Amino acid sequence: MSLESTCRDLVAGYQSRPTIRAGSLITTVFGDSIAPRGGTVWLGSLIKALHDFGINERLVRTSVYRLVRDGWLEAEQLGRRSYYSLTEEGREKFAQATHRIYGEPTHDWNGEWCLVLLTGLDTRNRELVRKEISWLGFAAMSPNVMAHPKPDLGDLDVVLRRLHLSDEVVVMEGRTIRSEAALRSLAQSGWNIADIDERYATFVQSFHPVYRETQKAKSIGAKTAFLLRSLLIQEYRKVLLRDPHLPVELLPASWHGTAAYQLCRNVYRQLYAPAELYLSEVMENVNGPLPPAAKSSAARFGGLSD
Repeated sequence: MSLESTCRDLVAGYQSRPTIRAGSLITTVFGDSIAPRGGTVWLGSLIKALHDFGINERLVRTSVYRLVRDGWLEAEQLGRRSYYSLTEEGREKFAQATHRIYGEPTHDWNGEWCLVLLTGLDTRNRELVRKEISWLGFAAMSPNVMAHPKPDLGDLDVVLRRLHLSDEVVVMEGRTIRSEAALRSLAQSGWNIADIDERYATFVQSFHPVYRETQKAKSIGAKTAFLLRSLLIQEYRKVLLRDPHLPVELLPASWHGTAAYQLCRNVYRQLYAPAELYLSEVMENVNGPLPPAAKSSAARFGGLSD
């Protein structure tokens, strides 16, 4: 089997799903490919790039409209062409997601917990904070207490500032003293670790053939690299953003998250450069081809040039 046939199989699997969530894939392409290269794209080139995933023009237009309505994207019309960029809120959310997706997992933990108390909030704001910080890995310990053993406090501050609730939410620290078995049980129930672990295992099974074929390939076609890189990040992101990033002390011994990260890192490094050639050939903004990727993208997965 060649890399191209492996790519066709993965794309066919994506197309065969009962519901293709075009908006989710567009979000992945914006975050992985467009944001590092200026952040603005002509709709026509986005339509062309998504055609090979089985997403037609009507579905792309509908999905982009919804992303605009939901505050992720903003549009600019120049003549007959429409150009789309991330909103300020969209850029902020992408920055948070980028840190989680491409950053190397950390394993040190000092036993401290971060507790977010929602008692002083009205019902609407309580639900809003609960939803937003759930994406940061916090879980409900009680109706009014959210907790995480090793959160990114910078991301928490950003969320509370964005919601204009920094002065209304109490954030506290606590420390684990004993009962390691009880803590593992708490992690299993509070974060549904078994389901996330199974999703990581499925990801590894799906993309290990890509890794095997990239190791054998003498060269990788630009379009093939773009399709595989986009699907790689799409599927990894879907699991990773469910992952609360708990310390190893709270995870099962057979945890597949580490293998998933290593696989995604290794495959991404092989696909990055040829996929960038495809973006230069196909994607356009108002000035023509997208500019080169920002230098910060070279730090993804610990450095793409390693």
